[in-house]
Amino acid sequence: MNSDATITCDVLIIGSGAAGLSLALQLAKEYQVVVLSKGPLAEGSTYYAQGGIAAVFDANDSIESHIEDTLIAGAGICDSAVVRYTAERAKESLKWLIELGVDFDREPDENGEPRFHLTREGGHSHRRILHSADATGRAVQSTLTSQALSHPNIQVLEHCNAIDLITSGSPEQSRCIGAYVWNRRQEQVLTVAAKFTALCTGGASKVYQYTSNPDIASGDGIAMAWRAGCRVGNMEFNQFHPTCLFHPNARNFLLTEALRGEGALLKRPDGSRFMPDFHALAELAPRDVVARAIDYEMKRLGADCMYLDISHKPADFIRQHFPTIYEKCKSLGIDITAEPMPIVPAAHYTCGGVVTDLNAKTDVDNLYAIGEVAYTGLHGANRMASNSLLECVVFARAAAADITAKIENTQLVKEIAGWDESKVTNSDEEVIIQHNWHELRLFMWDYVGIVRTDKRLERALRRVEMLQHEIHDYYANFRVSNNLLELRNLAQVAQLIIESAMLRKESRGLHYTLDYPELANDSSATILTPPKRRI
Repeated sequence: MNSDATITCDVLIIGSGAAGLSLALQLAKEYQVVVLSKGPLAEGSTYYAQGGIAAVFDANDSIESHIEDTLIAGAGICDSAVVRYTAERAKESLKWLIELGVDFDREPDENGEPRFHLTREGGHSHRRILHSADATGRAVQSTLTSQALSHPNIQVLEHCNAIDLITSGSPEQSRCIGAYVWNRRQEQVLTVAAKFTALCTGGASKVYQYTSNPDIASGDGIAMAWRAGCRVGNMEFNQFHPTCLFHPNARNFLLTEALRGEGALLKRPDGSRFMPDFHALAELAPRDVVARAIDYEMKRLGADCMYLDISHKPADFIRQHFPTIYEKCKSLGIDITAEPMPIVPAAHYTCGGVVTDLNAKTDVDNLYAIGEVAYTGLHGANRMASNSLLECVVFARAAAADITAKIENTQLVKEIAGWDESKVTNSDEEVIIQHNWHELRLFMWDYVGIVRTDKRLERALRRVEMLQHEIHDYYANFRVSNNLLELRNLAQVAQLIIESAMLRKESRGLHYTLDYPELANDSSATILTPPKRRI
């Protein structure tokens, strides 16, 4: 039967992290906003971000230095105009968060007056990271959540998965008019009609067997945008966080890069350091260098993990600066003030995504993409630490301004066909989803992980194409579920990652292949165009 459950709004925001809620709060002053959250409102990558947000607050620092550091970390293929745009708007974006109530750490200056405590992370030449202890994401998410929940013009729909975007017009000139949404609690598909839609769904690290991300990071926005006709860019660049806690009960708990910024050292099981053998910056080298070094040492030694050691610092300093990590490790029987932490790399951040412009607009009219779901050109071949939350806020503000300028002349399309599930039944073969789910994540880890080869990529492509046929048949015959929707999206994103990696005949940034270990002389972003838009 067709569902007649329809919701209308001015702006539909799919995702409830820093990008989504920042956009919602910018727009809700004048317009009706609906925010979709796949789980509870606070459950997302923003909440778990430990490090901080980069911006120039120190008189000895400069915007030009922030730009230069970002371009270097991006390994030569950042969009320099986007980098400048972001760095120039960093301070005002941080001030907006501070005005909302985000409590960044402060310290007394030489006159005893309070100033922001700035830390330094890998790739940065200065201390420019504003943070809230080692739980900055939680501070940002909590503030944005409380503001959104109390706003009369923001309607939050929790435990709701977007299924697909709804578009009108031709493939070459389509317009987004809303989305179909699966309400998991009511087990009902809703039709949401909106003048504008924004994808703020985060990244796709769940495509890998080991990830620091929460369960919801399944590439939904990237897959939906691709199916709707949007180009994607730089999908081969998946950042593996070098230091995730290696413990059976830790679920790859992330150990912030700020630990290394404050002097933590990477060590082999025998206690010797190894990063000076790989890079002049040692522990402060870019993340891709550190992740490959750890991966290399683990494979060379046949070791299950390496170690991160900050125990040489005063115990009070460690507890004050890293209380969340201290308590987490303590609960697992590890005293980080006296012993090293066992660590392994894990998939952490998707540097590519849906192609957007400086207003966060995609190829489809009235559709925006903000944050980790988007490819703006800021990150290039590698993301510099603490530029991610910054990107969310800067481009949420840009999108809000662009939407505000257009919304009065945009008509809401109310007559949208409801979701048709008259030809599907309840599944009696959930085991297929579980099997395909595990197979996908395992071969992506083995074949499309930190170190790649042409043969590995070819094997991965054959397997993902076979899986997609099975998933398509399953999707056509059975009612939707959370696992099915995520598997469908992950398989699509996996294909995009593999195809992008196959196109890059060099090793650059996060993409390292044994078949092409050197940099190419002429390199640029990898852009894929959906079949429906190809001429």
